[in-house]
Amino acid sequence: MRKIRNVLSLFDGVACGKLALERAGIEFENYYASEIDPVCIAIAEKNHSDIISLGDVANWKEWNLEDIDLIIGGSPCQGFSSQGNQLNFNDPRSKLFFTMVDIIEHYHPSYYLLENVGMRNEWKEIITDYLGVAPVVLNSALVSAQERKRLYWANWDIPIPEDREIHLTSILAHQKLTRPASIKGRRINPNTGKREDHNKEIPYSQCLQVKKDMSKIGCLTTVSKDAVLTHLPHGRYPHAYDNYTKDVDWRYLTPIEYERAQTVPDDYTIGYSDSVRQSVMGNGWTVDMIVHILQSAP
Repeated sequence: MRKIRNVLSLFDGVACGKLALERAGIEFENYYASEIDPVCIAIAEKNHSDIISLGDVANWKEWNLEDIDLIIGGSPCQGFSSQGNQLNFNDPRSKLFFTMVDIIEHYHPSYYLLENVGMRNEWKEIITDYLGVAPVVLNSALVSAQERKRLYWANWDIPIPEDREIHLTSILAHQKLTRPASIKGRRINPNTGKREDHNKEIPYSQCLQVKKDMSKIGCLTTVSKDAVLTHLPHGRYPHAYDNYTKDVDWRYLTPIEYERAQTVPDDYTIGYSDSVRQSVMGNGWTVDMIVHILQSAP
């Protein structure tokens, strides 16, 4: 894929797909984007004035587009994610996958690509049956400083990228706190110090959990405490907010560090609060992984 005419990006977010196409050196005429979040739309259009915004994917039958060569999208994952209630296709957001299938069947593009989170095999098989292609599991750690395993369904073969050996310290704004960690709610037995999440008689403690491998930050999400930095050695530290001081013992990643972990240009999301910028990046794609995938298309 070196030159195509029209691209349709569903659930476009902040236009990480357009960034990837341009970085991959793929020529195209029009980039149509379907997105409903006003902040994401504003960020995308600020960085790409030539985006053609289509609005809600539910109105796709009104679009009347012609000659769509590539359809890309990361359909909402809340129904599949282990972080949620795992309602799978009963979640109205994850049910939008079927809308993407309808759009692919309507336009018959030469290429299509779907990204989503890891999920139960039975759910994965349903998606595979509808798309007619099996997914490839790729970890963004190969092309970035972030551990981020995702499933990619494409109607072409996707090879595993070479490891670029990008270390976490290379994306940090400063080197005071460099150990990757997360803050998670855990039930810790006070007598043994061991985790007993099944024991509902034990109250949750927000634990600072420091990774053993210092080379990569954990998977970015819309929740900033899922990926933090600390000076503490590997281990679990209960009562993180009570016993350890923010910006002394641990800190959140900055918005620019979020952008760098997702291989997005610095200040791509500038103009919004830190929490908003972190959220849209947590929902976004690792751009350089999408670049690799697109460049592998024939």
